[in-house]
Amino acid sequence: MWCSPVGPFFREEFTMYDHRRLGRELGLFDTDPLMGAGLPYWLPDGAVVRHQLEEYVRELECEAGYRHVYSPVLGKRELYEISGHWSHYSDDMFPPMRLGAEEVVLRPSLCPHHALIYRSRSHSYRELPLRIAELGGMYRSELSGVLGGLTRVRAIQLNDAHIFCTLDQAVEEARAALALIARAYADLGIRASRYRLSLPGDGGKYVADPALWRRATEMLREVLDGSGISYDSAEGEAAFYGPKIDVQIEDAAGREATLSTVQIDFHQPERFDLHYIGADGAKHRPVMVHRSVIGSVERAVAHLVEEHGGAFPAWLSPLQLMVLPVSEAQEQQAYDLAEQARAQGLRAEVAVEGSLGARIRAARLVPYQAVIGEREADAGLVAVRLRDGRRVDPLPSADLLHRVTAQVGARGAELWADA
Repeated sequence: MWCSPVGPFFREEFTMYDHRRLGRELGLFDTDPLMGAGLPYWLPDGAVVRHQLEEYVRELECEAGYRHVYSPVLGKRELYEISGHWSHYSDDMFPPMRLGAEEVVLRPSLCPHHALIYRSRSHSYRELPLRIAELGGMYRSELSGVLGGLTRVRAIQLNDAHIFCTLDQAVEEARAALALIARAYADLGIRASRYRLSLPGDGGKYVADPALWRRATEMLREVLDGSGISYDSAEGEAAFYGPKIDVQIEDAAGREATLSTVQIDFHQPERFDLHYIGADGAKHRPVMVHRSVIGSVERAVAHLVEEHGGAFPAWLSPLQLMVLPVSEAQEQQAYDLAEQARAQGLRAEVAVEGSLGARIRAARLVPYQAVIGEREADAGLVAVRLRDGRRVDPLPSADLLHRVTAQVGARGAELWADA
């Protein structure tokens, strides 16, 4: 089980965990007035975390049978009129841009694009479920007063997927999506604060189709009950086209946000006239299951910064191995070790400036510190310090690299496994 390197005492001091401050101090991201509010940019160390997170999700989805696509961040206004976004969601969209006789819009969601991708080919029931995934950009016209750090932004990189399946497959596909979310949370050290069944409220925000809502809600309740998950119901939190399961997280101050979702949608398959050929040779309407394992990359990274206090799991850490020569006489061996580590895919550096104690303190968030003194150099060994304070008996550098690459490759939360 992962434990915070900062300690539970500081939970009361939530500013210690505020990703807006810590993310800047760690050199993960920043903002500039010329780019605009809600449009952060990623610095090199932050880009490493983001890239590793995206690659992890892609591999997790591939293993679960998803096929990845790319789709444009722009769409004609007509696309969102068909999907229902324009009539139900336009207040949160950026204004259309005129291109000759057409109007194009920065997309607020990926699902209309994936519906078109599905529609571009004919499909047999034998192909279903068809799982389409994308790490794609989308845009929300958030008011400046609600923007903050990485949690509420205007340009979003979303881990999104849409499963096109038969009615009989929808509950199992939604249940499998919840299991995929649970696996990712375990690997990332994320704790869900609660599960919420988000239902429609009053007003014209939602598609007016009681039968649609009733059927989709019953199916999501079956998913939650069958998964043995306790949950709360909340009116007014649904998507405009259907109910959803929201996986909620909390920051250190107790503020709640949605990170992951699973939705069952009968509305958009109807709007886009989607179909597949059944065993009877006739056309049938698929069900569209929306799901996001980690939600937006921005919000996921913000939560990981706060959850781990900047001490990311080793596989996510911007720097994984810091090599510390005790004196100038060991510097060449230190640089050789760092080069060997990088050749094996590790992110490694050498620190030579300042006292050894100061360098150790400066590298306190690095998972692995390899100290090379005169005795270690003479014996061809390295002394290992782990981020959590443990010290490992000196061992050959090849053994160290083997152990570290194994731990990083496992993408778990543990720093060190017993031999």
